[in-house]
Amino acid sequence: MTTTEPPALSVRGVHKAYGSRRVLCGASLDLPPGVVAGLVGENGAGKTTLLRVLCGQIAADAGEVRHHGALGYCPQATVLNDFLTVDQHLRYFRAAYGLQDGVDRSRELVEELRFAEYRHTRAGELSGGTRQKLNLVLALLHDPRVLLLDEPYQGFDWETYLRFWELARRLRDRGCCVLVVSHLAWDTGRLDALYRLRDGVVAPWHPGMPG
Repeated sequence: MTTTEPPALSVRGVHKAYGSRRVLCGASLDLPPGVVAGLVGENGAGKTTLLRVLCGQIAADAGEVRHHGALGYCPQATVLNDFLTVDQHLRYFRAAYGLQDGVDRSRELVEELRFAEYRHTRAGELSGGTRQKLNLVLALLHDPRVLLLDEPYQGFDWETYLRFWELARRLRDRGCCVLVVSHLAWDTGRLDALYRLRDGVVAPWHPGMPG
């Protein structure tokens, strides 16, 4: 008997409304382990709402979300305290995740994204791009098996942008399921799959398809 590996992320018929405004109208999506997928949609299409449902920040009105293994979420708005240094953020998030060996992991990620010189700098003094680097590292500290990224490279310079995609590729090769959400279909050649959120539903999509 053959067995099929379950999806790393399974979304079934998710609905969400804010008052009379229906944002998600039966959104469904299955992503396997070891994939980098993109989700695009116009501003206001409901991408951030869907991500917040997927990570459990808000409850869906109907539908089901399942994921296998630890989940990481990097929101578009950074989750930083302006008065804490980079090192303090890393230390507090390691404690929140219950990590015993997170020091080496955080050092590896900080060095990979090239902002080790700011370890003792307060978040409020960091540039927008460096704040986003720290935001991403915090989502990766616990080595998630499913990673949700909302406009993750906003503010990155070109070198960091390329480094981000190299990091995403390595995560995929280690079996992580990475979902990159954006309002534009950039760098589709780096994606294993591309989906579009429109009218509250998710469907496979590629640039050039009719709107």
